[in-house]
Amino acid sequence: MVVRTTAWPVGTPCWVDLGTDVERAAAFYTALFGWRVEIGPAEFGGYANCYVGDHPVAGLGPLQEGQVSAWVTYLSTEDVTAGAAAIDAAGGQVVAPPVPIGALGAMTAAVDPTGAFFALWQSGTHTGTDLTAEPGSLLWADHHSADPEAAKAFYGNVLGHTHREVRPDPHYCTVHVGESDEPVAGLGAAAPGTPPRWTVYFEVEDADAAVAKVIELGGTVQEGLTDTPYGRQAVVTDDQGARFVVNTSPES
Repeated sequence: MVVRTTAWPVGTPCWVDLGTDVERAAAFYTALFGWRVEIGPAEFGGYANCYVGDHPVAGLGPLQEGQVSAWVTYLSTEDVTAGAAAIDAAGGQVVAPPVPIGALGAMTAAVDPTGAFFALWQSGTHTGTDLTAEPGSLLWADHHSADPEAAKAFYGNVLGHTHREVRPDPHYCTVHVGESDEPVAGLGAAAPGTPPRWTVYFEVEDADAAVAKVIELGGTVQEGLTDTPYGRQAVVTDDQGARFVVNTSPES
C-alpha cells in the first residue's frame, strides 16, 4: 500500500477519471470495487469523486458531446501552462487549455503525437489519488501505440520521462522520472489494429471474482484472465464500454 498526501513527482500518473453517465458508473464501480461515490457541487459540473475509505482514488464526470466513455490518465506537473506549451512544442495537440479547478488545482488535456489522449494535473489542495496498490485503487498505467519511439521522445521532452526496456518483442519498457530506479508507468507497442491509448489498472483482491462481477454487472471481458509476473489480470470494460484492467498482485 502507498499512501501519499503531497504532490506526486512530475510525470507520475497521479489521477484517473472517467467520462460517463455518472449515476450508472457510480452503481457499477461501487458494486465492483466498493467505492464510496460523492457527487460534487454544481460549480464542478456534476463531477464525482470516488473513495476507498477516506482516500480519493478516481473521478467520474459527465460525458461531453461527441465523447466516448474512457478512462483518462492524468500525469503530474508543477505548471500546467508550461506543460501545455511543452506539449505544443513536442508535437502534441492541446485539446483543453489550462484551466484552474477552484483551489483544487489546474488541468489541461491533450493528444500526444501517437494519437493517445491524456491530461496533466497541477496540484492545489487536491494532489490526486492518495492511495495506490490497494484493492479498489490505481495500481498502474501504461501507454500503447504503433510508434512507441515517438511516444518516448514526446513524454521525455514534456515530462522528463526516461525508459528502460523490459522486452524487445512486443516492445515494452518501464517509464521512470528522470534517473529514478522506481518505475511509474509502462510504455509499449500496440497490437496491430489497436488504437493508441493509456490504460489504467486497478488492484483487486481476487481477479477471478472481479471478472465474474464485471460480467454480472453488464460489462465485458476483452482479454481473459492471465497470470503474469505482476499478478493475475484481465482486460475488461464496464457496462458503458470503458476499458480497464483488474489485477491481483502477487503476495509479497
